[in-house]
Order: sequence, then C-alpha cells, then structure tokens
Amino acid sequence: MPSSFKQLVLAATVGVPTDDDGARVIDVIRRPRLLTRELLAGLVVGLALIPEAISFSIVAGVSPSVGLYSSVTMAIVISIVGSRRAMISAATGAIALVVAPVARQHGIDYLVATVLLAGIIQIVLGAVGFAKLMRFIPRSVMVGFVNALAILIFIAQLPHLIGVPALVFPLVALGVAIIVFFPRISTAVPAPLVAIVVVSTIVFVGGLAVPTVGNEGTIPSGLPGLVVPHVPLTLATLGIIGPYALAAALVGLAESLMTAKLVDEITESGSSKTREGIGQGIAQVVTGLFGGMGGCGMIGQTMINVRESGARSRLSTFSAGVFLLILIVAMHEFVSAIPMAALVAVMIMVCVGTFDWHSIRPATLRRMPLGETVVMVITVVVVVATNNLSIGVVVGVIVAMVVFARRVARFATVTRVSRDETHAVYRVEGELFFATSNDLAHHFDYAGDPDRIRIDLSGSHIWDASTVAALDAITTRYSRRNKSVEIEGMNDASTRFHDRLSGQLSSSDA
Repeated sequence: MPSSFKQLVLAATVGVPTDDDGARVIDVIRRPRLLTRELLAGLVVGLALIPEAISFSIVAGVSPSVGLYSSVTMAIVISIVGSRRAMISAATGAIALVVAPVARQHGIDYLVATVLLAGIIQIVLGAVGFAKLMRFIPRSVMVGFVNALAILIFIAQLPHLIGVPALVFPLVALGVAIIVFFPRISTAVPAPLVAIVVVSTIVFVGGLAVPTVGNEGTIPSGLPGLVVPHVPLTLATLGIIGPYALAAALVGLAESLMTAKLVDEITESGSSKTREGIGQGIAQVVTGLFGGMGGCGMIGQTMINVRESGARSRLSTFSAGVFLLILIVAMHEFVSAIPMAALVAVMIMVCVGTFDWHSIRPATLRRMPLGETVVMVITVVVVVATNNLSIGVVVGVIVAMVVFARRVARFATVTRVSRDETHAVYRVEGELFFATSNDLAHHFDYAGDPDRIRIDLSGSHIWDASTVAALDAITTRYSRRNKSVEIEGMNDASTRFHDRLSGQLSSSDA
C-alpha cells in the first residue's frame, strides 16, 4: 500500500497519531465490512447535512455555499484533530444565530474575521482547561439537554410537513418504516441510506411533484478557495467582532463538548475533552480561512452517524466531509432532486432515537427525586423556548446547584450532647458551607449555657468563608456574655482554612 494512502487512512481513522494508531489502521484495512459501514455512514451524514447547511446559511444571512463549505471543512478537519471519534461537526443553527448580526450589519468579511477570532478563542479556552467544566453538568441536565434537542430537531422538520402536497406524508411514512424494519433484514447497509435511496427512486420514477433539496437553496458547483477578510486591524474592528466571536466560541465549545459526552455514553468509550476543545478551535480557524460561517458539534447528525448507522471511527466523519464535497461539486444536480421527505424521515427517527423515553416513564418519575425531575423539565423548557441549547444548559446547571444546596443543607445538624454547671458540649455534623451554615448560629443556647462551651467539629468539614463567619458570630455572642468557646475536632484542611480567615471576616451576629 502506498505510504501516502496509508497516512491518509491513518489520519482519517485515528487522527493525530498515538502509540496504538497503527493497530487501529490495520484493523480498519483488514475488515472490509467495518470500512464499508464507516463509509456508508459518512455518505448518509453527507446527504443529511445538505438541507441543514443551506437552512443555517439562510439563518446567518449568507449564501448557501458558505454553510455547505463550512460543513465540509469542519467535518474533515475535526476528524483529524479532534478527540471524539465518529462525532460530526459542521455548520449549526446555534452558531448561525450568533454570527447572523455580524453578516447582516457588517458583511461577509467581518463574518469571516469573527469566525477566525472565535477559533482562536476556542483554542485558548481548550488549552487552559475549559473542558473540565463539563464535570459540573449533572445527569438531570444532560437528560434535559438530550430531550430538548430531540424536540428541537422535530420542530425543525415541521416546515417540511406543513402546507406541502399530500404525497409527502406517505413518503415520509415509508422512509420511517424502512429505517425501523430494514435492520431486521440486514445491517450491512445503514437503514437511513436505504430509506433515502428507495424514497428518491419512487419520486424519480413516478415523476412525483414534491419538495426537494433544491427548493431549500441553490447548491454551488465549484470548490472553495482561501479567503483573507478585508477588515481593518484596529480596536474598533475588535470591538465589533469581539463579543460575537466570544459568544460563538462559548456556544460552540459547550455544544461540542456536550455532544462528545453523549457519544461517550452511547459508545461506552472515552475522549479527551481538552483535545476536542482545541480541535474545535483549529477546525473553526480553517473554516474561516475558506470563507465559512463556522460550526460546532452537531448532535442530530452525530446521532445519525453513531446510533442509526453504527459508525465508530473517525473515517465516518472524514468521509462525511469528503462525500459532501463530492455531492456539492460533482453531483449537485442529482442532490438537488432528492426529496425532502426522505431526509425528514431520517431526522424524525433521529428524534425518536435521541429522546430519552425512559426519563418520562411513570415508574421512573415516581422513583426519581422531585428536584431531579424539575431540573430536567426546566432545562427542556428553556432550550425549547430560547431555541438555544447553551442557555438551557446554563439555566439547568444553576437550578441543579440550587436544588443540591437545598438538599445538602438538611444534612448538617447541631446537637447538644451534654451540659452541666460548668461545661456545654455541642456536636456539629455534616458539610458546612453557605447553605448549611447560615442558620448555624441559631442552634445554640447563649443565655442558658454555662461559662465554658465546646463545639465538636470532628464530624463535619468547613468548605467556605460563610461557615468561618458563622463560627465567629457564635464565638462573639458567647463572648458578650463573658463565656468562652473552644472549637475542637477540625480536620487539617478545615483547621488551616479556619485559622486563615477567623477574625478577618465581618460576621453577622444579630
């Protein structure tokens, strides 16, 4: 095998080389069935990307070619530099909504400059560990994120099902039936691809007048070229593009990392979120250099790739970008004639497969703590209402924090274990932070206790300054009555924290 071809397969299959990359390449080469599955999955995704990329271009206020070429470059580059194998990155609605004002008010050059700056910001954020924040997203928010995404994908299909010829509905139903039942016959070919081919053939042979991909916008027929944005390198320019670039970087990273985490769970495999964040930035920069509108991880197309088509390697992502480019350049007339009903059927099944039906079963809701369910529902409502996954996740995390703080606050207890004429001993148990320590001072009998008080903290831990301030307030109240307080039993970390801050805070002892 020529070394250049082997290097191409290596890059597309495993990305930036690591110690076990050679074994993975050999595994793909030696297993034609696996290679076929990955390539066909990429073809399905490439087809499904076309109408969405065109739609997102319209949202951003740019030519359809901008969105299509953005999807090509994002998919190819992220397949090499990213970490999450089989995840699809391309032009997305979230990024389109963020950068639309720039294109509308300042033109395409400022849009490209915004995308380039967003990519640089993503590289920096990835390098400094932004991805580690993913650890703080609870499961209830993830479930809400997934369910909301399924709802948004379905809502996005409604324009293709409302005010259309009656023939569209049986075609969509046929496509759905093929996707559901064909895997029982064979799994050698992805069911979504079979559905697209069968529905398209029926439309072509029967000469049926139904909406097609071409109705969504004109598909370009040429190759993309390098673009240098003609914008002045001034602070004024930075003031224009900076806020949009930062927003695009944050939204893109959030959606990409959430998608990567979801794929981790589906495939039961891990990925480096730091590398994925940096990779997203690199892909964003390359996309900008080719005049693209930017993009990020696409959970809908990723679900087609991973769940519906069974793809597991980078080759599927790489081939999706390559097939999309081939479809644009060499087969644009054929692609334009594909009925939208076929693609809508695929996306409807993506919705069904993406939605976590277990999360809304009555048995699950009865077992699940009310707070967890509330967090999930709020996440779904905010995402659907704002049409923005990132806003919904942020709100969901905040609500989850409040629910957690209220729950943990109940676990801190203060008990007076003994009292005689000279001593009173209190035992404090539980985690002490702002939610649990605010009422700490109200559990002591300042007037009735004897002159010497011991507070045993051996069963607790001090986490923040609020707790230190609360202990200072308790000591101050006893001191006003000429009574001494001895705090004992603190672990080493709590002792260091308490000694550093005690007496330095403005305590509330009312």
